[in-house]
Amino acid sequence: MRTALRLTPLALCIGLSLSAHAQSMPDDFSLCPVTDAIPPFHDAPANGLHPGDRATQPTDIEGDTLSGTDVAPQFEGNVALNRGDQFLGADKLVYDSEKQTYVADGNIRYQDTSMRLIAKHAQGNQGTDEHEIDDLKYQLVSRRGNGESDRIELHGAQGELHGSTYSTCDPNDRRWELRAKRIDVDSAEGMAVAHNAVLHIGKVPVLYVPWFMFPIDDRRRTGLLFPSLASSSRNGIDYRQPIYLNLAPNYDMTLHPRIMTDRGEMLGGEFRYLNLRGRGTFTAAYMPHDDLRADEPGYGSRGHFSYNAFQNLSRNWQARANLIHISDTRYFEDFNNSINGIAMYNAYSIASLNGRGHGWSAIFSADHNQLADYTLTERSLPFDRVPRAAASWEGAWGKWFAAGVDGEAVRFHKNEAVVDPVTRQTLASGGNRLDIKPWISMPLEGASWFLRPTLAYRYTTYQVDQELVRLAGVEKSPTRAVPIASVDAGLYFDRAASLGGRSYLQTLEPRVFYLYSPYRDQSRFPVFDTSALTFSWGQLFRDNRYSGADRQADANQLTLALTTRLLRESDGRERLSASIGQIRYFDDSLVTLPRELPIEQGRSAWVADASWAPSDRWTVGASYQWNPKLREKDLVSLRGRYLMPNDGIVNLTYRFRRDVSEQADFSFLYPVNDSWSVVGRHYYSIMDSKPLEQILGVQWDSCCIAIRLVGRRYVENREGNLSRGILLEIELKGLGSAGQDTRKTLRRSILGYNRGDLYLVPPEQTTGQPPTDPDTQL
Repeated sequence: MRTALRLTPLALCIGLSLSAHAQSMPDDFSLCPVTDAIPPFHDAPANGLHPGDRATQPTDIEGDTLSGTDVAPQFEGNVALNRGDQFLGADKLVYDSEKQTYVADGNIRYQDTSMRLIAKHAQGNQGTDEHEIDDLKYQLVSRRGNGESDRIELHGAQGELHGSTYSTCDPNDRRWELRAKRIDVDSAEGMAVAHNAVLHIGKVPVLYVPWFMFPIDDRRRTGLLFPSLASSSRNGIDYRQPIYLNLAPNYDMTLHPRIMTDRGEMLGGEFRYLNLRGRGTFTAAYMPHDDLRADEPGYGSRGHFSYNAFQNLSRNWQARANLIHISDTRYFEDFNNSINGIAMYNAYSIASLNGRGHGWSAIFSADHNQLADYTLTERSLPFDRVPRAAASWEGAWGKWFAAGVDGEAVRFHKNEAVVDPVTRQTLASGGNRLDIKPWISMPLEGASWFLRPTLAYRYTTYQVDQELVRLAGVEKSPTRAVPIASVDAGLYFDRAASLGGRSYLQTLEPRVFYLYSPYRDQSRFPVFDTSALTFSWGQLFRDNRYSGADRQADANQLTLALTTRLLRESDGRERLSASIGQIRYFDDSLVTLPRELPIEQGRSAWVADASWAPSDRWTVGASYQWNPKLREKDLVSLRGRYLMPNDGIVNLTYRFRRDVSEQADFSFLYPVNDSWSVVGRHYYSIMDSKPLEQILGVQWDSCCIAIRLVGRRYVENREGNLSRGILLEIELKGLGSAGQDTRKTLRRSILGYNRGDLYLVPPEQTTGQPPTDPDTQL
């Protein structure tokens, strides 16, 4: 028999949605039992229909026996009612089509794509859209949420749930559970209000909330987010209470009131917007008084403002902005809880119009640098580029050649570019620069060889401000025109090899790179944005050892390099990679930056790099540079990684650069068993004989609850003082977490903490400009 009985109200919004929260990382239920709180019903058909198809689907009712009348049919024995993705099973179902009432009794089972429930009794009136279900248990299919309810009463879109519980734990092992005496549900608005709710950890009640409102669907709602609580020697007790404001479907705001017992109150905020072609985020923070700097002059109210956005203008063009302003030069140091804040010496802002197409790219931009290090002056900052235009093109030229051109036009400006020796005043200055570099290449290659001769011509001209000419000793309108010729060639040999009973492919890849560029006197050229590149493997094959266009190195040099690899044939994994190379300088390289020595004729440092994976769990590597002139090492880098079972990892790194730094970094995640693990890091400066960051913590994980307790010591300021802090996070899976975001700290500090990838998570950088040596600036 077929009837028009509607099943939609029986979905009930049963989710109870006490799990209303937003999570940045998915919950890990790998430790949960395989069994379900309510197993799937064997008599429910698997039709694969979507909930959106319900309105167009008929309702079918079946049963072992049919009695009653046509107006009030009565089904008994294995009653099955199906509509779309919904299934309702019962021992007995009576439906009165005139009164539009129904009564279902005995072994009631309901299932759809999102949930399953069992109950003893259900009744309702389809005409008035009123329903009541007694003594039910439910399970959310996708989120593992499950619980019970004594009674549910529905009146259209309004509903009341009496004596309800919610948890993501197994019903036989309730590590946590949320209980509420009554929950008022408004499915039309997507909101619910819980009355007299109590959170239980085990059997112990830990939190009582007499009244709170929460969403029951994915629609964003104004309300409180989970707070954050931390403690450190610098801030004292640090409490944050985010407040979310749902202003419109395409924009919202989050306020961040914050109290630091040793420093004062602070208010932060974030405004986000989204449109069809782009998105943007405004962030700001304001602190009227900071006790940390109360005794120091120049530190009144503190805060920052930033704006990050992009807007697609067409298929080829996009506008971008990354702007920031800080209140003082110690802001990053005082409001960043890691050593990254100390490394930031400038706040870098840029607005740009970017274009890209087949074989071409272009950018029109303006940028600005703000000092963020109280130990420096504005003279140490890079020049602002206001504005900058750059473009490049390359493509095929005939059958044998490839050609291209790179061009840039910039206006440089800095408020404290030079110092007047008489008045001792700092003066603003700058200049204009035009740089054009056309090139042509003849790329020849085969299966086991390549040969790429290239000829380029670089033309650069300046118009320098008079203050810079007078006080810095540079020319007013210097011009440089220099040809650059290079030949890059290499061979590729391979052979089959066997190691440990496995087949490998071993390669041998010799490479030579010859570079010639005649000397042009550039000693009186300004230095706006150029610095010497760190000597490395990549520099062996570059046509200029400087970044930026203010210097083009003269060269008559030959690079000889050799690389070998060992590739496992079964999956292509690289087991061994080793490279070594050196530059032979046939003449002195005389072009230098201020206070830089020329490169003498002879040989460069040897550059060697090797990486070896003796097994799928072990990876070790090393980089080494040996200076034959000084007969000592310039750089040493050793690295090792071991992957343990159960997502454990150990990292060990040693870094040495002559006259710059010597550091050791040891980090690990050690799983004691399936539930307990230990994490730690010891990041130490050997040159300074002091730790840079130390972490030690324990983690306990179960099916539905996780606790992380982490202790930290880290350098908090440029004086080298150490700050101490304790981070505690309690995560109720499927509900949310309370406390500090410990995973964010551990992902930054421990390479491979989340074994989904083994890439170091970049720290939250507020500056985009790499540090520049103040001695090379005017």
